[in-house]
Amino acid sequence: MVKFIESELVQLKKEVDEMWTLVYNQLDRASEAVLTLNKEMAQQVIVREKRVNAFELKIDSDVEDIIALYNPVAVDLRFVLAMLKINTDLERLGDFAEGLARFVVKCEEPALDPDLLKNIRLEEMFTQVLSMLETAKKALNEESLELATSVFAKDNLIDEINGEVTKKLVDYIGKNPESLSLCLNLISVFRKLERSGDHINNLAEEIVFYIDAKVLKHQGKTDESYPQNNNK
Repeated sequence: MVKFIESELVQLKKEVDEMWTLVYNQLDRASEAVLTLNKEMAQQVIVREKRVNAFELKIDSDVEDIIALYNPVAVDLRFVLAMLKINTDLERLGDFAEGLARFVVKCEEPALDPDLLKNIRLEEMFTQVLSMLETAKKALNEESLELATSVFAKDNLIDEINGEVTKKLVDYIGKNPESLSLCLNLISVFRKLERSGDHINNLAEEIVFYIDAKVLKHQGKTDESYPQNNNK
């Protein structure tokens, strides 16, 4: 029985890893599409969203089978539950990537004002989201508490950029009233990126739960506030 469940857990981890890579690539392509208003690339992201949904359904089904057939306990149960929740958050990140792509498809502007992009720090926000997602994946693969908890501090920059963007866009509209519709849609882009950061935080929480059986939800989530385990 032990050998059977081990092989199932290895397969589950492989599927989650593949889905994670797909979602990362979706967000990466969506970021390039937004920054360049590349409609062809945006369409590719929208089409590939079906693959993300298929992964979510497969992983959900596999988790249900593992629980029903093998009744996992202790660390195995924590791993299975963490993978189930991670699966849900990855699917939501895929949805955000699709939403960003649809912004590009619907955008009527030929290009975004480079001075505006620099001022609102959009590229920096995309980079931080992708960095958080990459770090969280590495934390899971290496079973590293230090990497997992470092994700929480990275989210501070996303919150900072998001907190400043509305005022900057309002000021831009004042000087460029014809940009009203574009700027309102850009606020939606930033909102999706801010929510992406929240879901990546959730990924890190589940990794910590799996590794150290600690439930961090609804608690302060900074790497400074979390006690580091030097034995890991």
